[in-house]
Amino acid sequence: MKEKLDFKDLGFKLAVINELMYVREVLKPKIDVYKFIEKQRNLSESEAFEVIEKEGYEIIPEMMDYFKSLEITSKMVQDIEELYTDGGDDIYLQIIPFWSGESDVFNIKSARDVDLLPALKKVTIFYDEDTSILTEFKNKGITANWL
Repeated sequence: MKEKLDFKDLGFKLAVINELMYVREVLKPKIDVYKFIEKQRNLSESEAFEVIEKEGYEIIPEMMDYFKSLEITSKMVQDIEELYTDGGDDIYLQIIPFWSGESDVFNIKSARDVDLLPALKKVTIFYDEDTSILTEFKNKGITANWL
């Protein structure tokens, strides 16, 4: 039986989704903000483009809701050994298409979800003012570094 995982840290979950959907391309469908908004809002391609051009500097609610509610199972993550977050990662640019990378909206704030990824050995995460996050990961046996 595939167990649905209950992530507590949204930043961690987004990093996992990015790995599965955009890096390994095993989590389908691969979401594209333009096509997603076109379908969700019942718009033409050009109308969706205009919406993204206007709203794409902030979180697009439909995108965030989609990723928040996306089910991830234990089987999907069983062999993830490393998570690497980068401001140019596809997942972040689906949620805020014109994200500058200067806000901490996608930062991982807790290491408690490490237990959901049994093979995880290493994380590279966005810098955060709260430097204790690296210690949290290291205390769980995970090599942790800032991006």
